[in-house]
Amino acid sequence: MTSPAPIAEPQEMPSPDPATVPALSIDGVSHSYGPRRALIDVSFNVQPASFTALLGLNGAGKSTLFSLITRLFGIQTGHVGIFGNDIGQNPGEALRLLGVVFQPRTLDLDLSLKQNLLYHAALHGISRRDARARAAELLDRIGLADRAGSKVRDLSGGQMRRLEIARALLHRPRLLLLDEPTVGLDVKARADIISHVRQLVTEQGIGVLWATHLFDEIMAGDDLVVLHQGKVLAQGPMSRVIAEAGAQDVNTAFMRLTGAQTMPGGGA
Repeated sequence: MTSPAPIAEPQEMPSPDPATVPALSIDGVSHSYGPRRALIDVSFNVQPASFTALLGLNGAGKSTLFSLITRLFGIQTGHVGIFGNDIGQNPGEALRLLGVVFQPRTLDLDLSLKQNLLYHAALHGISRRDARARAAELLDRIGLADRAGSKVRDLSGGQMRRLEIARALLHRPRLLLLDEPTVGLDVKARADIISHVRQLVTEQGIGVLWATHLFDEIMAGDDLVVLHQGKVLAQGPMSRVIAEAGAQDVNTAFMRLTGAQTMPGGGA
C-alpha cells in the first residue's frame, strides 16, 4: 500500500517591490452623467517621483476623473489604485497617501493661514503639537511664515494657491493631484507655483498628476496623458507622444490628435 503523497505547503506570494508600484493606477475607468459619457475606458499610470501632465480642453473629463480618484464620486466602472491600494476596497489607506488641490478655492477666507492648516491637520488626526510644527515648516517653505496670523482673504491669488498646496502636503502624502492650479493667476504666480511643485518631485520624491489645458506648463521630461472628450488619445513621455503624432511640438501634436482647430491658452 503506497503512502499518500505529502501535501505541498502553500507558497507565499512575494510582496510587490514598492519601487515598481505606480503612485496612481487608473484602469478601465468609465463614468456617465445620465446618458452623457464623461469618461470612456480611461487607463494610465503615474509613477512615484514623476510629473505627469493630464492635458485636455475644458470639458475633457479631467475634473470628473479627479472626483473619482478622491471618492467625491463613486466609481461606476474600472479601478483606481494609489500605491497598490484600491480606492474602493481600501479607501482609508489610499486617501492617506493622497494630497489634492482642486480648481475651486477651498480655503476658509476668514481664518488665518495657520488656522486653515491646523483645521486640516485635525481632520487627518494629526496631534496638535505635530500639526503646529508641520504648519510652521510648510509656511516657511512657501515663504509665508510672516503671514501665519493673517486672514486668508488678505492674500494674493498666487499666495492662496501656495497655501492650498501646503495644506495638501500637511499629512505628508506620496501622491499630489492638482486640477488646473494656475487658473486665474498672473504669469509670475503661475511660474512660482509650477516651480514649487516640480521641486516637490525632485526633492521629496512625490508623484504629481497636474491637470491643465496650457501647453507651456508641460516640460520635455514630463509624462503626458492627452484626454479628449473622455478618452485617452495618447500617453507616455512627452517626446514620444510628439513623435508618434508626427509633430514637432506638443501644440501641434495635440491638435493632430484631437482635431482641434484652435489651441488652448498658453501655447506659443
